[in-house]
This record gives sequence, structure tokens and C-alpha cells, in this order.
Amino acid sequence: MIDLNTISTLPPAGSSKKQSKKRLLGIREELFELQNKFYADGRFGLLIILQGMDTSGKDGTIRNALKGMNPQGVHVKSFKKPTEEELRHDFLWRVYPHFPQKGMIQVFNRSYYEDILVPKVTNSLEEEILEHRCKLLKYMEQHLRQNNIHVLKFFLHISKEEQKERIKERQTKPYKRWKYSAEDEKAASQWEVYREAYNMLMNNCNDPQWHIIAADKRWYRNYCVAKIVLEHLKKHNLTYPNT
Repeated sequence: MIDLNTISTLPPAGSSKKQSKKRLLGIREELFELQNKFYADGRFGLLIILQGMDTSGKDGTIRNALKGMNPQGVHVKSFKKPTEEELRHDFLWRVYPHFPQKGMIQVFNRSYYEDILVPKVTNSLEEEILEHRCKLLKYMEQHLRQNNIHVLKFFLHISKEEQKERIKERQTKPYKRWKYSAEDEKAASQWEVYREAYNMLMNNCNDPQWHIIAADKRWYRNYCVAKIVLEHLKKHNLTYPNT
């Protein structure tokens, strides 16, 4: 049973910022080689999902943890509020075109999980419908896995206090001010509601499992995500085709 309230948002005791940053540099070099091999091997696709509270660092994770890979083999899709056209279709319609083909890595900055999370927070859908969506997503991810499209799901776990500090940064630092929105303050005021919604979502959609990343420290967040992606790629015995 996942309860985010009992999981620390800080690195384990003894974690070293200097060592983590150094290891990340080595991981990036390995990821570059493995991502090329992943593309050439062509047996698998990989979908990386990044979810988290506002200001949890989804953009920063993409920029820092995954920067070592060849951009020709890695695509990023951000899912925002559905457009009018998207709302005229089922909630997964806008997602289907973005699943990765074999050999490619696709990153979702937010994802189809928003279509459970937001209605749960706003009480805009009945519980029965939300339960159906959870089951549908679980089966869909199993379907992807059976077709050699693997899914890595990351929840970037920050504290309420850290979120407040990051919202303040967006208000005061010129290079971050463009990111600030009144919605940041609204989401912060609904902290407990969002936390409850994420607990529900994770417990009902945990196959494949969520990787809950302590994200109050950006250096530790980046290192952990990159390390998990590296370990995933390594375990598939990727090879270059014979010529």
C-alpha cells in the first residue's frame, strides 16, 4: 500500500551531492551508448512517464537526467489541459499517436494519468468512471509491455515546504518568472487533495510499479532517474545487428 505521507522527499542519510553529480556524468556517457544500441537493436520501445506536483521538476529532470542521449532517438511530449477537439474524443485519443515505436524512447511530461488526477481533485467525474479509467490504464500498460513497449513511471516526490520555495523562486528569479502562473498558488492550496488523489492513482495503477523519487534535492532526483533508466536499458542485453 503506497502512502506518500510516509515516504521521505529527501535523499537518504549519507548521500553526497558531489558524488551524485559525478556519477551522473558517468551515467550520461553510458546512456548515450546504450540509447544508440537500443535504437539499433530495434526489439523494444520505451515510454518514460514523469508525474509530480507542480514545481516538482519534470522539465529539469528531462534536461538533466536524460540530456546525454541522442535527441534523434528520444522524443518528449507534454500533456497540458485538453483542447476542445481533444475533449470531443475519448480521453486516450490524444495519447495514442505518441506511444514509441520499437527502438525509440518517448518521454511524457505529465501523461494520461492527468485524466484521473484532475477529475479526482475537482470532483468532475464519478468514482465509478475513475475506477474504470484506472483499470483501462492498467490493461493498456500491460498491452504495451506484451508488445515490447516498456513503461517506466516516475513520481517526483517533493514536500509542501519545498513547493512553496520553488513557487517563490518563480516569482522572484527573472529566468524562472515566465514559468509562474496563478495556477501554481491554487494547486499549492489544494496540497492535501492532490496528495490523496496521487495515493489513489498509484495504488490502483501500480503495474508496472511507480518509482517514487525523493525530489526535494534536484541533484539527487536527476541522479536517481538517470540511474533507473540506465539499469532498465542494461537488463535487456541490447546488441548491434550483424552486418
